[in-house]
Amino acid sequence: MESQENPPINFAIVGCGRIAQRHAKHIDNIGQLTAVCDVVENRAVELGSEYRARAFTDLDNMLAEATDVDVVSICTPNGLHAEHTIRAVQAGYHVLCEKPMALSVADCGRMIKEAEKANRRLFVVKQNRFNPPVAAVKELVDSGQLGRIYSVQLNCFWNRHQQYYEESAWRGSKDLDGGVLYTQFSHFIDIMYWLVGDVEETQAVTDNFNHVDTTEFADTGVVTLQFRNGAIGGIHFTTNAHGGNMEGSITLFGEKGTVKIGGEYLNELEYQDLADHAIEGIRSSTSANDYGTYQGSMSNHDKVYENLIRVFRGDEEAATVGYEGLKTVEIIEKVYSVVPVRAS
Repeated sequence: MESQENPPINFAIVGCGRIAQRHAKHIDNIGQLTAVCDVVENRAVELGSEYRARAFTDLDNMLAEATDVDVVSICTPNGLHAEHTIRAVQAGYHVLCEKPMALSVADCGRMIKEAEKANRRLFVVKQNRFNPPVAAVKELVDSGQLGRIYSVQLNCFWNRHQQYYEESAWRGSKDLDGGVLYTQFSHFIDIMYWLVGDVEETQAVTDNFNHVDTTEFADTGVVTLQFRNGAIGGIHFTTNAHGGNMEGSITLFGEKGTVKIGGEYLNELEYQDLADHAIEGIRSSTSANDYGTYQGSMSNHDKVYENLIRVFRGDEEAATVGYEGLKTVEIIEKVYSVVPVRAS
C-alpha cells in the first residue's frame, strides 16, 4: 500500500503483444496501469480490460489524453523503439524501453538526446543483470578478485522454429526485428559488455542455414572480439539448437581464476576456480519468460520495475540507463557490419 509521501506511479504500455503481458503483471504489483496502446484494437482492448486501463489505437492520442501517466513502457517491435520512445519523452513522459534499445547506435543517440532535452528519464530493460550468478560475477570482476580478464567466450544456443516467426509478422524482418543478436541475444551481449567492457574490433562469419524462408538475416554466427582493455573474446550464436533452447553461457578467463555462468539463460553458476576466493550461496534462477511455444530470457522484470520505483523515490540509481543500452547496440552493429550474410 502506497503512503501519502509515496503515491503510486501510473504507467502506460505501448505495444500489447506477449512481452506486454509480463510488464502489465509487474506494473500491477508496484503501481497502476492506466493506459495501453496497440494498432491492433482487440489486443489493446483485451489488455486494458484486464487491468482497468484505457485502451488506445493511436499513440499520439494516448500521449495527449492519458495525462495521469508518469512512465510509458515501450513494448513494440524492435524497429519502432526509437520512434515511440522519442514521441513519449517529447510529450513529457518518462520511458522504460524494452530490449534492444534500438536497431542502430544513431537511433539510440537520438533517444538519449531527446530524453535529456525533455528532462525525462530513459530506462532500458536488461533483466539478466539481476540473475544471482551474474550479479555475483559482476561483484567479483569489480572487486578485482578475478584480476585482469584475458579472454571471454559467449555461447548463445537457442531454438526458434517456423511457428515462432509465423506468430508475428514483424519477426524475421530486417527493419523491425533486426536479427537474432538484437531479438534473442542482446541480453547476453549486454552481460558481456557489463563484465568485460567496450569492444574495439570484431570479425564474423555468419550464415542462414534453417530460416531462409522466415528471416532476412543470419541464424548462426561465429564472432571474434578485441576489447579495448586488451582482452579477446568469441561469440558463437545460433537459433538452430534442435528441439528447444540449449545454452546461454559466458566464461571468463582471468589472471586470478576462471568462472562460467551457464544454464539456458545465464542462470546457473556452472564452474569456478579462483585463486583466493569462492563464490558461495548462489541459487540458480530457474524461471524463464515462458511464451507457450518458446521461451525467452530470465523472468526478472519485477526487479526492473522495483528498481524504477526506487529510483523515483531517490533510494537508488538506475540499474541500466540509455548509454548502456546504446553500448549493447554498438557491439551488435559492429558484428553485423563486418560480413554480409550468406544464404545457404
